[in-house]
Amino acid sequence: MESKRKSMDAPPKKAGKSLISKIIAWIHLWPSLVSAVILIFVCITGTVIVYCDEIMEWSAGNARYVQEIKKERLSVEQLVANLRQEFPDRRNPGYMVSYKDPKRSVRFNMFSKELGLRMVYVDPYTGKVLKDDGTIYFFYITAHLHNSLLLGKTGAWVVDIATIIFLIELITGLVLWWPAKWTKSTRDASFKVKWKAKFKRLNYDLHNVIGFYALSICLILTVTGMIIAFKPFAKFTIEAFGGSASHDWEAQLPAFDASKRPSDINRTISELFAAHPDKKEAQLETFKIDSAGTLGLRLARTIGLKSADDAHVFFVDRYSGKPVAAPKEAKMHEVVENWYWSLHMGTWMGQVGKLATFIGGLVSTSLPITGFLIWWGRRRKKKSNVDDIKTKVSISTPLRSYKPKMMKQANN
Repeated sequence: MESKRKSMDAPPKKAGKSLISKIIAWIHLWPSLVSAVILIFVCITGTVIVYCDEIMEWSAGNARYVQEIKKERLSVEQLVANLRQEFPDRRNPGYMVSYKDPKRSVRFNMFSKELGLRMVYVDPYTGKVLKDDGTIYFFYITAHLHNSLLLGKTGAWVVDIATIIFLIELITGLVLWWPAKWTKSTRDASFKVKWKAKFKRLNYDLHNVIGFYALSICLILTVTGMIIAFKPFAKFTIEAFGGSASHDWEAQLPAFDASKRPSDINRTISELFAAHPDKKEAQLETFKIDSAGTLGLRLARTIGLKSADDAHVFFVDRYSGKPVAAPKEAKMHEVVENWYWSLHMGTWMGQVGKLATFIGGLVSTSLPITGFLIWWGRRRKKKSNVDDIKTKVSISTPLRSYKPKMMKQANN
């Protein structure tokens, strides 16, 4: 009974492996061992970022809402001018996010040399700064640790190579997981975790079974990460879906004209909200507000740090306030780019997508650890078996075969 219990707790053994299986096992093991520390770091930093939007919302607190709703809002130009006066050492805000809900404040992202990236919450009716929040800078640093280890191009290449290795490990892991024969025992070993088993078996199941269940999410995160990292891959993806990575068409957009008075873009945003009742948030480009005659605008259900849920893209003429007709390929570029960012950030199905991505990130972080422990346990077992064999040989060797040299000479 005890031996049966031990066999159940031990990781399942496979029959004699073919040469191809041995090669796949080698590819699955050694590259991952070499890159394990990098992979763990990249996966855990990516997991931390998943709930960045919710954490920033929580950090903003009461600054998300205005105290009094007034009839008219200040123009975007006035709000940006107020921010320049309030923060003269900072660059122009990159974008403004406004809301369909009139009670909500607007938020701008700004960069300070001393404080880093900031999220500034502003009352759109008075221009008053409600909060200058630095929570976004934590995620800015974490994101750069995630994609480059904060080591510039060298670090980016290290992360990119580790990501390719991780993709190979996922594919070879599926091949190794696939049973040669589907029986009740192989189904149980492949789909069930023995939670009450000893550590060695439990660790094996966490790697083998949980890894399989999280495989699809892990693949999505890895492939979209590669699309984001490699520009040729991103260009290929965009063009494969009918988009164009070229920006030549932008030369035909209305140019900046200092002699003209800009229209009220707030009115344009309100009209677009009315035309798209399911959209609740709008993101307007503001970094070129001093030099552009056309500004990019996204309407979405929710707008996150790097992606938007079900977004519609517009290009607005600053002087007429009307959306400008843009080539279909240009709009598709924005749509496809948002697709792979949404998949990578976990915003593709709201909170369900975020939870799946968060769990997938935790599993991805654990795979190099559980894999190392499996390898280390087998390595120690092999060493122990060799030592046992040596001990048995030395014990079973007859003592008479080890006659001292002096005794042999005496006998002669």
